[in-house]
Amino acid sequence: MAFFSPFFSSPARRSSDRWASRTTHIASAVALLCLSSAQAQSLTEITITESAPSQVSGFGDVPLRKAPFSAITIDSQTLQDIGAQRVSDALRLDASVADSYNSPAYWDSLSVRGYKLDNRYNYRREGLPISAETMIGMDNKERIELFKGTSGIQAGTSAPGGLVNYVVKRPPTAKDETLRTVSASYGPGHSSSVSLDLGGRFGQDKALGYRFNAAYENLNPYIQNTEGHRTLMALAMDWRLTADSRLEWDMERSVRQQIGVNGYSLLANATDPLNGVPTLPAVVDGSRNITRQAWSVPGVFAGTSGTLRFKQNLDGGWLWATQYGAQRLRTDDRLSFAFGCTLPSGDWLGDKYCSNGGFDLYDYRSDNERRSSDALQTELSGQLRLAGLRHDLSVSVMRSRLLDRLSDQQAYNWAGTGNIDGTSDSPEAQPTPGDLNTNRSEYTTEIALKDRIELSANTALWLGMRHTRLNRASVRTDGSRAVQDERSFNTPWLAITHQITPAYLVYGSYGEGIETDIVPNRSRYTNAGQALPALRSEQYEIGIKGQWTRTRWQASLFDITRPQSGDAGTCDEVNTCTRQIDGEARHRGLELAAGTTQGPWSLDMGAAWIEALRQNAVIDPSINGQRALNVPRMTLRGLAQYRFSQLPGLRTSLRLSHEAERHATEDGSVQLPGWTTLDWALHHDTRIAGTRTQWTLAVDNLADRHYWRESPKEFGHVYLYAGAPRTLRVGMKASF
Repeated sequence: MAFFSPFFSSPARRSSDRWASRTTHIASAVALLCLSSAQAQSLTEITITESAPSQVSGFGDVPLRKAPFSAITIDSQTLQDIGAQRVSDALRLDASVADSYNSPAYWDSLSVRGYKLDNRYNYRREGLPISAETMIGMDNKERIELFKGTSGIQAGTSAPGGLVNYVVKRPPTAKDETLRTVSASYGPGHSSSVSLDLGGRFGQDKALGYRFNAAYENLNPYIQNTEGHRTLMALAMDWRLTADSRLEWDMERSVRQQIGVNGYSLLANATDPLNGVPTLPAVVDGSRNITRQAWSVPGVFAGTSGTLRFKQNLDGGWLWATQYGAQRLRTDDRLSFAFGCTLPSGDWLGDKYCSNGGFDLYDYRSDNERRSSDALQTELSGQLRLAGLRHDLSVSVMRSRLLDRLSDQQAYNWAGTGNIDGTSDSPEAQPTPGDLNTNRSEYTTEIALKDRIELSANTALWLGMRHTRLNRASVRTDGSRAVQDERSFNTPWLAITHQITPAYLVYGSYGEGIETDIVPNRSRYTNAGQALPALRSEQYEIGIKGQWTRTRWQASLFDITRPQSGDAGTCDEVNTCTRQIDGEARHRGLELAAGTTQGPWSLDMGAAWIEALRQNAVIDPSINGQRALNVPRMTLRGLAQYRFSQLPGLRTSLRLSHEAERHATEDGSVQLPGWTTLDWALHHDTRIAGTRTQWTLAVDNLADRHYWRESPKEFGHVYLYAGAPRTLRVGMKASF
């Protein structure tokens, strides 16, 4: 089969009738909740007080409350409660995470601690690297993990914000446990979905286990004219070969097809459109797809992913684990694309729209993009005593590859004009391909050593080192502009923890991460195609964690420095531009998180203050001291939940999200105002005729606040994405 191929060798605001329809659904949902309450049976509530280990951290057997780093784990119940359909929905629970060119109908794009995650290198599935340049379904995910900060100990190359890991649902562990669950939902907008979750064990001594997930969603969201659909099917199995050995494997297939959504933009100064300060357009309700045309075609994101893992317990408590992961992606990347504006004078603006809201419209199509990733890792872990000290050791070797194979040409053709008011002059499609693509290949070998040394009963030293050998190549689809990059590097990490009391832990850590950059192979560069020195980021972090009875909290300070590259010269003719390292981006911040359960109340909060500044730039010294674009100065997340003692199983919650102002232009002349939203939900866990059911009624953006959610700059253009208006969601889950 191609999937498990032999391993590789090197080379307008909502209308009244729509709202009337939604209120009808609300009334129906309330009636269902009341009906289920009348037939309710008492349910046993389970409280989980211990934080689970984090697979993505690299120290999988250590609970997060005892670990010397910042990380979060979002479980499947929380994903269900908030109706998360993508990782950006889930990670928005954490104050250190923000959107970063996160289009509603495209793959997720996020920043952590002010640094944008790289979709090629900052994502994992079951602990192994994958490409996140696709739409990844949540229906078969048991949890999502986020490790925050430089990640050189876990990844050969990655951006310094952190790592995201998807953990899939596995078969039940108890011999007689079975899972039979059906879920259905309606909203937001007029989307509707149904999913199935089955699990159990069979065979002699119930040695074989299975978990099957299937889902279908009809996509008709609150943004008009963005229809589509998605499907997912997944199977995970395990085989308990002996008491000490286990074989696990899983595979998932997902397809999503949907009309794309283009962002708004800053508007040119009406008096001086070329050099004047741009303006921020009035906020909108976010329901208009401003570039949808009669000829628009949907984007298609299809992916198949899987892992095969063998675990063997050895003598002396040692564990040997080997796993292989593969991913095959196929994408038809299509968008009716608004970019820039042609002025009446004939001049063209590349970073904003015209002052009247007009823009140039392009027909962009890059069909049959294929991306493949494979990773094979073997790891040995256990304990030993050296010089009278206990060492928790692990050593691993991983070989991985990442291949991008695109069609010979893509289409990026001018197709007319449009306006943010929804009008346009674009009579027909312009789909003829005419621009070359670039194919990429990457082969990586990584050797990692980790050691946790118990210096005393309360103090531990954590050490890690990863050696990476990298071989990257790129070439245009016509065979020209071939570039090769071979190099190796080491990324160390160390930390110390001290348990002040059984309830308080303090820690300090230092880590490094690596990114590589190649000068674009274009004639205007004097060093075209050359590899720049490795971008080595550094992070210092100190923190304190506390947990007692039903309260937990954490505070951490971090300081991350990342080298930046820039272009020196006029860059308007052949050999007039030189790409070089140009200072650093330094992000310093404070993160706070706390949670408590007191009687019927559960409270969780998180806050992050980030000062993200440029420093030591020489190409344009005026940017030194300026804040990074699209990074909010302060973020606050909060969740309050109340359980009704008079009606067991009924709970209600109110979730708060606040992001402070952020720069929309490099000089800070345009600021995106801060915004605050409230999301309300009502959940009821009950039994109807012996069947356990969970009901959810949720209203997001309860106050119907209109706001600009983010202002990223991509491809030299400033975009604005509107926050979602008030939306309704109704959900039901039945377990048989």
